[in-house]
Parts: sequence; structure tokens; C-alpha cells
Amino acid sequence: MSERAAPRQDHSIEPEMRAWQRMLSGRRLDLLDPSPLDIEIEDIAQGLSRVARWNGQTTGEHAYSVAQHSLLVEEIFGRLFPQITTEQRLIALLHDAPEYVIGDMISPFKAVVGGDYKAVELRLQHAIHLRFSLTPIISQELRRQIKRADAVAAYHEATLLAGFLPDEAVQFFGRPRGIDPQGLDLTPLPTQNAQNAFLLRFAALDQQRIKG
Repeated sequence: MSERAAPRQDHSIEPEMRAWQRMLSGRRLDLLDPSPLDIEIEDIAQGLSRVARWNGQTTGEHAYSVAQHSLLVEEIFGRLFPQITTEQRLIALLHDAPEYVIGDMISPFKAVVGGDYKAVELRLQHAIHLRFSLTPIISQELRRQIKRADAVAAYHEATLLAGFLPDEAVQFFGRPRGIDPQGLDLTPLPTQNAQNAFLLRFAALDQQRIKG
């Protein structure tokens, strides 16, 4: 009776888990340890214009993108707080910039995922601020102001695009005081239009900041 052959052992080395994203610019961004040198505004605009808000559950022919949301928040931020600086407006425009590589999770799911997602998001935000010479540490006051503008934007998006009833939206996002929705354009744009609009607004603010 022949002896049973010993089980074959595979001594090959497991490949290191990939944690980077290849960008169309040619950059390779490490998501866990992002370098400011691997961040380009064109890549951010490309990604954000193709990430849908509300998981795509919005009315209209096109998805309502994070790029459009970012433009809306920056506009509302400027209306609510007219005394803000150009740098602060840039920070508002880029408040969701990490989503160009990690996507947009709805808030309830972010709460389920917990701290790991938030840690990655914060590292990316820090690298993005360094790349564009923005303050790496956002004050609590500025954070609160941008959060208020973000909530106003979310309320109007929810009621005008995502099927929320006004009372339901108030429960989740608060009452949008001080901003008339008639002056806001929430028409979902084709991706290229949203991408171009985001790039143009970033360039205008950046040039304004340089001029002082």
C-alpha cells in the first residue's frame, strides 16, 4: 500500500495589497498615505464630476454630482458669510474633495462604517490642503460655517432632487434659513459640464487668492 502524498505547500509570497489609485494624469495616489505631490486638481474635478450624490437617486437626465454639490456649497457659504476670505472659499469648494477617490457615502452608512473611513478621508483632506497651499488645520468656527452651508445645500438637494418631503428634510438637515432656493441652480449637469465648471471656479478663486 503506497503512502499518501504529503499535501503540497505553496511557498509563494502573497502580493502586497494594493491601496493606490491610478489617475488619468498619470499620478499614483496612495490612499492610506497620500502625498500632496500626487494630487492634481484635474484629477479631483474628473472624479467628483463622476461621483453621484444621493447614490444616484435624483431626478433629471443626469446624475447630480459631487462636483456640482461642491460648487453649490461654496456659493451658499459665500452668501451666508460674505466676510470670508478667498482661501476659506477654496476650502469650502474642496470640502468633499477626498470623494474623488473614495466615493460619496450617504451619512447613515458612514456612521455604520465608523472610524476607518473617516481616518482615510481626513488624511486625504490634509494632503489636498497641503497640495494647494491651504491651511492644513481648519478652525472649529470655519468647520461649523462650512457645515451649515453643506446642510443648507443638502436640504435643497433633498427636497428638489431626491424626493424628500420638506418636513422630512428639516428633520435630517435642519431648516435652511437665509438662502432663497429660487436663486440656486440645481439642474443636474452632464459630467463634462460639471467638471469644467468645477475647474473654472477653482481657477478663478486660486487667481483671486494669488492677487491678494
